[in-house]
Amino acid sequence: MISKYKSRKPVSTSESADLNRIVEKTFVPAAHKKTVTATSRPVAIAEQKDRPQLKKTSGAPKKTGGYSKHQGARPQKTIVKEFTDPAGLNKLRVVVVGGAEEVGRNMTMLEYNKEIMIIDMGLQFPEEDMLGIDYIIPNINYLKGKEDWVKGVVITHGHMDHIGGIPHIMGEIGNPPMYTGILTAGLIKKRVEEHRKCPELAIVVIDDTSNVKIGSAFRVEFLRVNHSIPDSFAVIIHTPLGMVIHTGDFKIDYSPVNDKPADLNRIAQIGGQGVLLLMSDSTDATHPGYQVSENAIGDEMSKMFENAKGRMIVGTFASQISRVQKILDLAAKFGRRVNLQGRSMNNNVELAHSIGYLKFNPKILVEDSDLRTVPGEKLIIVGTGAQGETNAFLRRVVNGEHRSVYLSKGDTVIFSSSVIPGNERSIQTLMDMIVRQGARAINYRMMDVHAGGHAKAEDLKLMMRLIKPEYFMPIEGNHFMLRAHAELAEAVGIAPEKIFVPDNGQVIEFEHKQISENLVAVGEATQNKIPSDYVMVDGLGVGDISNIVLRDRRMMSEDGMIVVIATIDNRTGDIIGNPDIISRGFVYMKENKELIESTRMKVKKIVQDHDSRTPADDDYVKNKIRNDISQFLFTRTKRRPMVLPVVIKV
Repeated sequence: MISKYKSRKPVSTSESADLNRIVEKTFVPAAHKKTVTATSRPVAIAEQKDRPQLKKTSGAPKKTGGYSKHQGARPQKTIVKEFTDPAGLNKLRVVVVGGAEEVGRNMTMLEYNKEIMIIDMGLQFPEEDMLGIDYIIPNINYLKGKEDWVKGVVITHGHMDHIGGIPHIMGEIGNPPMYTGILTAGLIKKRVEEHRKCPELAIVVIDDTSNVKIGSAFRVEFLRVNHSIPDSFAVIIHTPLGMVIHTGDFKIDYSPVNDKPADLNRIAQIGGQGVLLLMSDSTDATHPGYQVSENAIGDEMSKMFENAKGRMIVGTFASQISRVQKILDLAAKFGRRVNLQGRSMNNNVELAHSIGYLKFNPKILVEDSDLRTVPGEKLIIVGTGAQGETNAFLRRVVNGEHRSVYLSKGDTVIFSSSVIPGNERSIQTLMDMIVRQGARAINYRMMDVHAGGHAKAEDLKLMMRLIKPEYFMPIEGNHFMLRAHAELAEAVGIAPEKIFVPDNGQVIEFEHKQISENLVAVGEATQNKIPSDYVMVDGLGVGDISNIVLRDRRMMSEDGMIVVIATIDNRTGDIIGNPDIISRGFVYMKENKELIESTRMKVKKIVQDHDSRTPADDDYVKNKIRNDISQFLFTRTKRRPMVLPVVIKV
């Protein structure tokens, strides 16, 4: 492992101006190089005379959507109809394709005059009842037939809930140019290497001085923000209707690790120009106060490093680059060697180190083959699995299935990440298994070993006060998180009728209207909707798993299945012999002989009850067995196993 890092030289600050050239050469196919343009020239705010200025009006326009807690009536769910094609031009349409009703699957679309730009293409991890599903990606049915409309894609940062859908989507929408930071570009390249059907991407690397043109309708700038991974950007989109800001995932961190604090002065200057719409991260909107700085967890972890007598095993996300940096710093301080576990962890550390986002002496790393030579009190192992995932590093260690790492009495296992909703039970089970083997388990609720990457309530209010948007739309979170964010917006003075809490796929429209003597941009949450239902990925299948298949899987997981095999005479339709019964996940046949025999006789009677003068109809017999046996078994057991009838004609 050490050899991977010896020849790596971090990119210095003086070389940062060449990042576009360096990575464009690496990432951009030759076929795209003439059509993809991006500049790294800073654009002075005072020179932005061409930016649309939003005029304030004394009278508020008629309410067209949004959410207000002051109007007395309980907010009603918007009734939507499918939106297939725009009826008119000169309207700016903003649609959250995914990420307005869940944590993950983030994708936002802006459309103007048959030109579309997209922000993020993430995945969502499956819910507990989505048995066998690997992950879920955004639905792009609306874009089919409009591939030439899509002029560019912006990726805000390198987390899977923002890049995970790229290999499945880019080839389907014409492979337009993609704009993102250098670290994110590397992570995307690693991601698409696993998917052979994904075309070679035309990635243009940007930074916080870049100014790019996407089509003729959108001019885009980037604002560096703090998150749990470097190269996170808010997106500033200049449109013919006004300025739109998409924050991406962010938090306000005044002392970030290996990063600069967000430029609050620039944010305030942008807000002073007049912002039409702010779309803002809602993941931690329900949490009061301010988010903890990544540096703040150092003191608590430092105490653990000082007091731990044996090995330390840390589980975290492979993309938590700032967390890995803190662990490497503490390891060097306390004289410990570090072993990295997992392909994604090794790849991300190697990439971040090569471009200077991770700073450490490569000699601190130890390979798997040398683990036995390092005393436990001098070793820390960092890997994935803090969410209790089945095949991740931590789970395999606890189960005794890892090839080189095993759990020992006296080890300290640290879960250095917050719990993703739905994973609580898996993590509790894993912690139980750890302490039963004599090790110590620590999570963020016991000690400050995790700092979130998302802005909490006071941080969100600060962002809104600085931006001062005319309209506000919370994004990136479950609907209750979006509602909480909407209430924060009201608290800072944004008019309730100018707050849109969208559903996935709901079309938000802006158009110029004459109000008094001024031409102003007015927004409306329409009743139109583009397709936004789940597209599930199961193995190599993309979108071929329906709700009916999931229902069948849930039924089999809850009540099991029973297979009924009946052999019948092809000429007369009479049953030959006794039907065979196979039970899986329903009852143990040897201990329920009476039930199985009663079921067999019931099947025999169903087949015999037909007109002997006509041959048996396969579909009729199968449906009769399925319905009658299902009802019979429910009457006897109060369970409904899946009944699979098999009819063999001889």
